[in-house]
Amino acid sequence: MAQSPLRWALGVAAAVGLGAIVYGDRIARLADDDTPKLATASAPSTAPAQASTRPAGRPTLTVAADYRGHYVVHPSVDNFRIKMLVDTGASVVALTAADARALGIQLSPNDYKMTLNTANGAVRGARVNLREVRLGDILVRNVEAVVLPAGALSMSLLGTSFLGKLQGYEVQTGRMVLRG
Repeated sequence: MAQSPLRWALGVAAAVGLGAIVYGDRIARLADDDTPKLATASAPSTAPAQASTRPAGRPTLTVAADYRGHYVVHPSVDNFRIKMLVDTGASVVALTAADARALGIQLSPNDYKMTLNTANGAVRGARVNLREVRLGDILVRNVEAVVLPAGALSMSLLGTSFLGKLQGYEVQTGRMVLRG
């Protein structure tokens, strides 16, 4: 009978120890993240991003997947910070109507001439051009994008009109590495 509480306590200690080993680096990064956050259209992501420079001088950025396995970033688009989901399946950068308004993009209903096929069906979009998109030390100019009407997207998407202008990108064990 005395062994049951002892086994329980050892089991709890083992689970805590295993959790510390598996998630310790993530917890430490979250605890040490004391950098000021810029105002964004949405709440900031808990997935950390780390910038580095490769020996050849080309900037790289490593983005950790969030708890759902998504890669959420906060690039500066025309000098305004936006929360975006990296979407390798999206052919263009897609902006929510709210993010487009925050960028100063003013559209009329007649501007929505493009038909896009999304996972949720067909939707009309307005083609725009973004002067520059900066993600860490990576800078891409003249990025094709589309603005979707209110309610069509919950978060803006960083698609291949940006990703295709990079040297490359790859996913490695829960991390995405972008090479500028």
